[in-house]
Amino acid sequence: MTEIERLKTQLKRLSLHTMAAIFEEEAQTAAKSQMSYTAFLARLVDEEIAAKTDRSINARIAKARFPSIKTLESFDFAFQPGLSAARIKELAQLGFLDRAENVLLVGPPGVGKTHLAIALGLKACAAKKRVLFIHSTALLDQLIAATVDRSLGAKLDFLARLDLLICDELGYMPMDSQRANLFFQLVSRRYEKGSIILTTNKPFADWGQVFGDDVIASAILDRLLHHSHIFAINGPSYRIRDKLDRSKPPQEDKGVTSDDLAASNSSHLF
Repeated sequence: MTEIERLKTQLKRLSLHTMAAIFEEEAQTAAKSQMSYTAFLARLVDEEIAAKTDRSINARIAKARFPSIKTLESFDFAFQPGLSAARIKELAQLGFLDRAENVLLVGPPGVGKTHLAIALGLKACAAKKRVLFIHSTALLDQLIAATVDRSLGAKLDFLARLDLLICDELGYMPMDSQRANLFFQLVSRRYEKGSIILTTNKPFADWGQVFGDDVIASAILDRLLHHSHIFAINGPSYRIRDKLDRSKPPQEDKGVTSDDLAASNSSHLF
């Protein structure tokens, strides 16, 4: 076994897989540039850390169970002029997680509530936070199942330990008293301990109908709203916009005009 093969084997045994993959090429680069031994080693360590960080973030994203990947950068704030881009971008700094504050996104279907929730969740994953995205109906079904197999305590403990719980589409389906009570228990467990991002199509005045009980709805709202950021999004639906865009006839190709050439030439001046 050569020295290179032996070193590769040892690096892999230490789980330094990135260093094992790149050290030969990096050694050649270091020799050509007369890099110091310390700088060469630091370069290898930086690459290993970067690779492990990427794997860690990807693992957290997978565990979060996002239905799709939606970034803050791809959100069209111009389409929702009533929504404060500055406030959303401030939330993306994740100070609300440190303060165990909640984010409530309220509005009709299609206005971008879930997109924003996922985007903030991705930011949290990138910051190595424990995140879970779940539809409200699925969440309540899991809590009901946990009462049946007597694992409710463990389930609530798990949900309480998350840095961020994203509960999507609350209010589309009315709840019975058992589900309402379980949701109250969950919110109480996380109150002032962990953040919740919640999307809903129902204004707070209608939550008594959602939970089937004005008293329990008031108790849930009291805990959710105490430390919270509330966004009422009442703009047009992205889904309808996309459908209208697809229904438009394609533009006729008029070729390259003199105006196009002038614009193209002027662009090279900057």
